[in-house]
Amino acid sequence: MDTSTPTLLPCGRHRLDLSFPRIMGILNVTPDSFSDGGRHVALDDALRHAERLLAEGAAIIDVGGESTRPGAAPVSVQQELDRVVPVVEALVRELDALVSVDTSTPELIRESALAGAGMINDVRNLRRDGAMQAAATSGLPVCLMHMLGEPGDMQDAPHYDEPVEEAVAAFLEARIAECEAVGLRRERLVLDPGFGFAKTVEHNLRLLHRMDHVTRLGLPLLVGMSRKSMIGQVLDRPVEERLHGGLALSALAVERGARILRVHEVAPHVDAVNMAWAVINEGRDDG
Repeated sequence: MDTSTPTLLPCGRHRLDLSFPRIMGILNVTPDSFSDGGRHVALDDALRHAERLLAEGAAIIDVGGESTRPGAAPVSVQQELDRVVPVVEALVRELDALVSVDTSTPELIRESALAGAGMINDVRNLRRDGAMQAAATSGLPVCLMHMLGEPGDMQDAPHYDEPVEEAVAAFLEARIAECEAVGLRRERLVLDPGFGFAKTVEHNLRLLHRMDHVTRLGLPLLVGMSRKSMIGQVLDRPVEERLHGGLALSALAVERGARILRVHEVAPHVDAVNMAWAVINEGRDDG
């Protein structure tokens, strides 16, 4: 990570220490997410799952009410609000959790902030009408992810006229400038290269290999590769057998500067990330 990158991220009532890698546990409250749709739709089920993720070492719970898998259809604003807001309120009230809300919807950005969320995670990088202003006034940090198009069409032969790592870095740099222009200060921004979003498997592998192009932007980096199709294509594994490949990718991402790892299985990723971090920092705990 660039030495100028902030290591303390204010997240509402919480302060997230990013001087070392942190795990973000995924809590999808959708019926159609690519690997766990429908499992945590009921409020009590969502609360219990979040409790397990926190107990296993998650620092953040990322709640999503709209699937962004390839080919996913959008949901209505009211559907997304009904799915997400009660969960955010319960996680904050019952578990005092640092909650990130995975949304592109301005209404949900505003309501999530009022409900006690600590972060906004937007795969559409605040491109929906009104989203950037809602984020700016929320007071919360925002993760901007690189994606071209929409989930419904993003994997339709994605193509870049320049090396993918340069294209992603340039795109995110431009979005940072646009955010700053409306008062969303740089200190409130986190970046996500968008693995699996508008990228072939070759794009994904090259982007991870050359992720320094994104870390040079000097902002905290969030990476999400858990269970994604790049693992399935390289290893020929179905979605339920991609954990080992995901652990390898998380360790490599940490070595290349990631400070937040968005994952489904928290406990094994905590171990993998902590072990990678010890090596990176030349830990000698065994004497």
